[in-house]
Amino acid sequence: MSPVSKYPKGVAKQQELIDVALRVVAERGYNGATITEVADAANLSKAGLLHHFRKKEDLFAEVLRRRDDLVTDTWTRERMNPTVDGATLIAGFIRENAKVPGLVQLFTRLSAEATDPSNPAHDYFRDRYEKNREASASLLQDMQASGRLPSTADPEMFAVILAALQDGLQLRWLYDPHVDMAAHLEHFFDALAARVPDLDVTP
Repeated sequence: MSPVSKYPKGVAKQQELIDVALRVVAERGYNGATITEVADAANLSKAGLLHHFRKKEDLFAEVLRRRDDLVTDTWTRERMNPTVDGATLIAGFIRENAKVPGLVQLFTRLSAEATDPSNPAHDYFRDRYEKNREASASLLQDMQASGRLPSTADPEMFAVILAALQDGLQLRWLYDPHVDMAAHLEHFFDALAARVPDLDVTP
């Protein structure tokens, strides 16, 4: 899933196309973000776009990668804020996801298809889940240290469960947009916090 061009001008154009595709997916949803629609938005022909990205999957995987970069920057800043609770931080990110259903559709569709090792996005998703596990485990350890989570919980295992919970909530939300993903996630953490002796979970 590497870019077609190795030249600075070509790379710059690819980055521009990724930004355009990110906007199109966010505005029109996964089904509305066809190669033709993205090409039109970028003032290119379909063939011109496919010169930079050989397959639709390549382009959309790069769209998710760009979104990840933006989220990672925000995550890093928020993690440095000692007043932000871990559960609130995670719920905040899933609340932001609900504002861009097209990207949730894209992630859910591609992540399922990419379970096939031959899929162009397979390595991307495998690495993404691993990085997510590491970041979540670190956050969960901090929550344990502050008494927000039971000390008996295994942060590594819990991080995997948390990722599955988030993916499941997003899938459920695509079926029923009335489901408040962030509220359900906060409820999950509050239920766990209730197992910590003498911890007041009242907001």
